[in-house]
Amino acid sequence: MIQIKNLVKQYQSVVAVDGLSLEVPKGQLFGFLGPNGAGKTTTIKLLMGLLKPTSGSISIGGVDIHEDPVGAKVMIGYIPDRPYIYEKLTGMEYLEFIADLYSMDKSLARSRAVKFLEFFDLKDFADELIEGYSHGMKQKLIISGALIHTPKVVIVDEPMVGLDPRGARQVKELFRDLCREGTTIFMSTHSLGIAEAMCHQVGIIQKGRIIAVGSVDELRQQAEHDHGGLEEIFLKLTGDNEMQSLIDSLKAT
Repeated sequence: MIQIKNLVKQYQSVVAVDGLSLEVPKGQLFGFLGPNGAGKTTTIKLLMGLLKPTSGSISIGGVDIHEDPVGAKVMIGYIPDRPYIYEKLTGMEYLEFIADLYSMDKSLARSRAVKFLEFFDLKDFADELIEGYSHGMKQKLIISGALIHTPKVVIVDEPMVGLDPRGARQVKELFRDLCREGTTIFMSTHSLGIAEAMCHQVGIIQKGRIIAVGSVDELRQQAEHDHGGLEEIFLKLTGDNEMQSLIDSLKAT
């Protein structure tokens, strides 16, 4: 569903993404991990068509995002880490506005909006201005807007930011249901516990290059680390030996 081939993004002398190639099949929740400055945000902007690659290609559902940006983007829902939103609209007005952008049938759009508002415990706030929403409420609304048009691919950047435990659990359940129904989710996160619990496969990027891809068990084999979770595997694969030594010493005490 997502196909990235030899993707390069260079800013003058800085190569932010360096020959990245990935394939994410239909119905998979793919975790995209990496240290700060590794190239995750640049990759997401390229996937969304917000940046033009220096070279390489990206296809969403077989549609090249730079040759046919509208055709590709109509299949995508984007959930950013910060809920930038039109705060002078009500929650319902915002969802109906997003639905209009995708030329959705108005009755269907309102029906889906009501379902999302109910699911995220926002029904009582549907007619309140968004400026009065908490950060977590805004994040739930952003997620609802990204999914209202039933996208085939969802691109997510730190989905749990600002959510309380109930909200985080709702999002996890929603993502699992979407994948079971055939939606592909590409999720960038620093929350290794969430990635380990939810993702079918994980890719680790460092200095613009993919250094490992696979299930947690497959990454464990690549890291030659028979025990431990994704955090220890991540630290070993990214070469953070000092941090790994500290973790090991803490475990030994």
